[in-house]
Amino acid sequence: MTHAQRFRDVYEECYPRVLAYTTSLVGRQVGEDITSETFTVAWRRVRDVPDPALPWLLGVARNLVRELRRRDAHQYLLAAEEAQRISSGARTDTADVAAEVAGRHDALQALAGLPEADRELLTLIAWHGLSAREAAQVLDCTTATLTVRLYRARRRLEKALEAAPAAPEPEPASAPPAETPYRSHREGAPA
Repeated sequence: MTHAQRFRDVYEECYPRVLAYTTSLVGRQVGEDITSETFTVAWRRVRDVPDPALPWLLGVARNLVRELRRRDAHQYLLAAEEAQRISSGARTDTADVAAEVAGRHDALQALAGLPEADRELLTLIAWHGLSAREAAQVLDCTTATLTVRLYRARRRLEKALEAAPAAPEPEPASAPPAETPYRSHREGAPA
């Protein structure tokens, strides 16, 4: 397999997940730029890209995000909804939408209140589907260290969810007010 073929295979397999990861860290627009830079690095270092490539690519992306933050010194916003949309695709079930939206809002609020390191770790595992070993590679730590951090992050998330105020029950929709039927000019409606 040539280097170009290897790169093409890695790109096609990993691009959507790298984009989802970077988007969850810095938003869609900057995430696309970081993803492009990540694959530029991969192209230059195609011989160094291990198999599986995703953890390595996410590590490169993470380093590029950290470099961006140091250089620009801006806060980043967690684009959880975008990452969730990219990761899960379109939904096909017909669950109670109001309850689902309220639950999702509570979960996102609790997640947003956690320290940055906890948010990143939880999203790597839950949204990006990495194993503990792969997430440890991305975060540049041992699997044992990651497992302890993950346990603590999950406990903090549980406490944040328990502390969240309960969402009010949605009220049933009332019937819309009666309207006058539409009549065209031809039917004698006033102009």
